[in-house]
Amino acid sequence: MTAFETVQLVFRILLAIVFVGMGINHFRPGPARGMAAMIPEYFTRGGLISGKTLVRFTGVCEIAGGIGLLVPVTTFLAGIMLVVFLVAIFPANHLASEHPEKFGAAAIPFWPRYIAQLVLIAIILVSIVTVPR
Repeated sequence: MTAFETVQLVFRILLAIVFVGMGINHFRPGPARGMAAMIPEYFTRGGLISGKTLVRFTGVCEIAGGIGLLVPVTTFLAGIMLVVFLVAIFPANHLASEHPEKFGAAAIPFWPRYIAQLVLIAIILVSIVTVPR
């Protein structure tokens, strides 16, 4: 195993811990209520899908993505899907950043949150890229 492959493995393990942990958090009543409140109204307008359902769905996505990073046959797809996931949830993070009085610690200001998401996406991509030998 090369040094780069070792770094990738460490990244994948750390990412898996973070995503599985955050995914589990989506099923805890208090955090789940806060996350549901962060979902922009246009996602739940019309009653087609509830904020609670979206929070549970995103929790499952995070858990599956985190585990998928650790399974060699699914590593690449899991990484790509986690990148798509991070892009998809950004509107909720943006909404929270605009209302710190309502969301408290979850209301990370826009630019730091945006930069952190880009860094996280970059780490995911580095962790799944294969380098020809």
